[in-house]
Amino acid sequence: MENVSIIRIDNYELPALRLAMLRLLEPLGGMPTFINPGDRVLLKPNMLSAKEPDKAVTTHPSLVQVVAEIVRESGGIVLIGDSPGIGSFSRVADKSGINEAARASGASLVEFNDAIDLQGNGIFRSISLARDYYDADKIINLPKLKTHEMMTMTCAVKNLFGAVIGAGKAGWHLKAGSSRELFAQLLLEIYLLKKPTLNIVDAIVAMEGNGPGSGDPVKRGLLIAGVNPVAVDVIAGKLAGIPADLLPIERQAERMGLTGSLSKDIRLYGVAIENIPEIHFKLPSGLDVLFGLPPFLAKALKSHLTAYPEADKATCILCGICRDACPPVAITIQNSALSVDNARCIRCWCCRELCPHNAMSIKRGLLLKVLILLSGTKKA
Repeated sequence: MENVSIIRIDNYELPALRLAMLRLLEPLGGMPTFINPGDRVLLKPNMLSAKEPDKAVTTHPSLVQVVAEIVRESGGIVLIGDSPGIGSFSRVADKSGINEAARASGASLVEFNDAIDLQGNGIFRSISLARDYYDADKIINLPKLKTHEMMTMTCAVKNLFGAVIGAGKAGWHLKAGSSRELFAQLLLEIYLLKKPTLNIVDAIVAMEGNGPGSGDPVKRGLLIAGVNPVAVDVIAGKLAGIPADLLPIERQAERMGLTGSLSKDIRLYGVAIENIPEIHFKLPSGLDVLFGLPPFLAKALKSHLTAYPEADKATCILCGICRDACPPVAITIQNSALSVDNARCIRCWCCRELCPHNAMSIKRGLLLKVLILLSGTKKA
């Protein structure tokens, strides 16, 4: 059985958050169970981009600070590191409040800029990860619960993609991003290369809609913790009210036979799910809904069943960030206009994820629009 702990808390005030964190970890054995004196412990928050904490784009700095303090009290040497999707590490750390959290807790910030090539044990035979990530004695994964236009939800497993440095992310989107199942396989293989010691999910204020960078903050009032990130994600998906068949990471983990992928193998502590008010997160606009169509029919109707990015001319300032980040080089700027080549687009949604002006909108095929209306699927 994989143990997952859940606790309610509705704010980020430090004293209350500290008490909640200690209660959250108690059923798992408490922090000293995971940390030995002298361990170099890397905290891996979500540092996607330079946004204020109330935007719910990044892990809240108060949570990072509290975890860092508890780790230090257990004798650990605390590092805080990530590789942001857009912007410099220092700017993201400043804007998100994580720089101040590090200062207040006595932790050191670590920018991922040196990679180590690792031999994979699955489909992907070689994967490069940040050396600071791989060399740490312990990893404490601190994801933010958010919707995600490619993977439906980003939580514990997806947050580990931040161990891939900078431009390496675009390369992996190009290699594996044309299939949600294949990309889920990649994420799971990254997890297996360096398993986190502990996963603590910031779901006090989560994100719904067009996550992970342009969605809407939504109060969920929860912290979730567990050793196995797959099990943590399965529970997070339930707490977000997302249908299991729309979570490719969890379904791929089940196909791979990974522990934690089945609810029956997860033991819950703290607040029972049935005692938590039900909520259904709004899903991303760019999420394709194929409704179990036979593959031959889905292929024939692809242009009508697929959503593609499209520039909003009213808000796009032609900064070129989406063009430069696009893995298949499907975006160009010509004659003072931004254009997307749908034939080249792999629908990884990096353009929407990284656009600082929320200027990439969604263009849906006609049948997709109709199917969404008929299905009643709740989308942003």
